[in-house]
Amino acid sequence: MQHAVGSPLPPPHQSGHGWSPAAQHPGQHHPGAQQQATPHQGPAPHQHSAPVPPPPPASGYTPPGQVPPGPHHAPAPPAPETTGHVPLPPGGPVAVPSTPPATAAPDPTTTTLAVLLIGPAGAGKTSVAKYWADHRRVPTAHISLDDVREWVRSGFADPQSGWNDHSEAQYRLARRTCGFAARNFLANGISCILDDAVFPDRPVVGLGGWKRHVGPGLLPVVLLPGLEIVLERNAERTGNRRLSDEEVARIHGRMAGWYGSGLPIIDNSQLDVPQTAQVLDDVLSRSIASPPNW
Repeated sequence: MQHAVGSPLPPPHQSGHGWSPAAQHPGQHHPGAQQQATPHQGPAPHQHSAPVPPPPPASGYTPPGQVPPGPHHAPAPPAPETTGHVPLPPGGPVAVPSTPPATAAPDPTTTTLAVLLIGPAGAGKTSVAKYWADHRRVPTAHISLDDVREWVRSGFADPQSGWNDHSEAQYRLARRTCGFAARNFLANGISCILDDAVFPDRPVVGLGGWKRHVGPGLLPVVLLPGLEIVLERNAERTGNRRLSDEEVARIHGRMAGWYGSGLPIIDNSQLDVPQTAQVLDDVLSRSIASPPNW
């Protein structure tokens, strides 16, 4: 094939190679280009030519060793941290446990409960509450009012030194703190057992405050062993937890007012801690089926 003089040469066709676009740009034609290019169709022996850039890849062609780009998407959000802010349901008044069908016996060991264990000093409230909480099949917390009351280190108002405005204020504050804790635990599926020496004839340390701070679903149970047992247990105590025999006898006598109150009472004089915890489960099973009126 022949070409008109002065027309640009067609690009050399070599498999796998292209040509320099600048050499064929329409605005860069020079006379005599054909005469210079015609005699030499390739580089002369022992003569190096300028490097020729590769052609742009054809559509759909992927160079070996490279992964074809995928469709364009917005960058994925970072993976969530394994720890961080965990939303917790707010605590609200604890409702009365729902009564199960008559055909099914209530099982307090698998039910989320709020229990208030009442009794005089030396009745074994704390020991039974800890054991009961330790052996539950569902998460359970033990909250002792005495422990919370003694969070106050400087300026602690010891009731043994006399019941006054300061000791009453610290008792009320501790009871309210226990109530807040119980409501938060219950709202997050954790049962609670609280213990306190609640008197039946004294409104300040009565059941009304517990019902107000925890809710009507609180199940009160009274531990009331004989006076001799209470005196023996009190004698084993140390620090401000140990009371005089006269004070123990006075408190025990006032606790007898719970008889006839309608609250369940456990006489654990002849029971050890595991046996008392078992009786507590039996009592709670009846309380779930028929909540006490208090």
